[in-house]
Amino acid sequence: MSCFQTLQDYAFRSLGYGERLLPRSDFTLCEQFTLIGSGMIWNIYFGVVAVFTGFFLATALAVAKNSSQAIYRKPAEWFIFLFRGSPLFIQFFFAYFMFLSLKGVSPIFDPLTSAWLGALIVLFLNTAAYTGEIFYGALQSIPKGDVEAADAYGLSGWPRFRRVVWPTMLRLAWPAYTNEAIFLFHATTLVYFSGFPAWRQKGDALYYASYFADKTFNPFIPYPILAFYFILLTLVIISGFGLVNKRLNRHLPQARRAKLKLRINLIR
Repeated sequence: MSCFQTLQDYAFRSLGYGERLLPRSDFTLCEQFTLIGSGMIWNIYFGVVAVFTGFFLATALAVAKNSSQAIYRKPAEWFIFLFRGSPLFIQFFFAYFMFLSLKGVSPIFDPLTSAWLGALIVLFLNTAAYTGEIFYGALQSIPKGDVEAADAYGLSGWPRFRRVVWPTMLRLAWPAYTNEAIFLFHATTLVYFSGFPAWRQKGDALYYASYFADKTFNPFIPYPILAFYFILLTLVIISGFGLVNKRLNRHLPQARRAKLKLRINLIR
């Protein structure tokens, strides 16, 4: 089988299109690159949707935690503590069995036991908690002079938050938020190893890499391919977030502009 034919058969297999049966023997390098790359579609889906939706919940959590009223502050503090204090793998595990229990109550909860929705909810809540803490720290670091200047111009409430507080918060938090986004994409590899089943072998990149490693008893080919794809994805994230960071700091002198620094999280 030519590499072009392999691409036709397996490029979108993780989505249910193309050849249904996986290769059984005589694995080629093209097959491994194609199938692991096909699984990356799910990793990108989980990461993009979780980061996008989690951003808005994180903003609300940060504002609530920064509130002087306990009715808003306490729920935000406990939510952030719960999801930052427990391992993501355990969150997947408990969420799956909770969704499985709900499925027995009513068929309307069936989609929750599928990775595309159930696992996505867990990632969304997890990244919202981590990002909310980052944004809260940025809110605490906003110079008082900026807020006082807004007050002097007659800005208060929502106009002050939208024009002064929120942009400054994002500018201060963006380098750390970039690292959180990178690690979230890496954490998507836990989805199919934490209870959520791969229906008809429609798994993510790690699912296919593990398949080849188990069949060939040689992990030194599929796992470096997996790492290669994630390195490329990380470069894309850094580039995209770097453009946003440059936009947020466009009004500052060159020497004062915050630069993105990649920090590797060894444990979550």
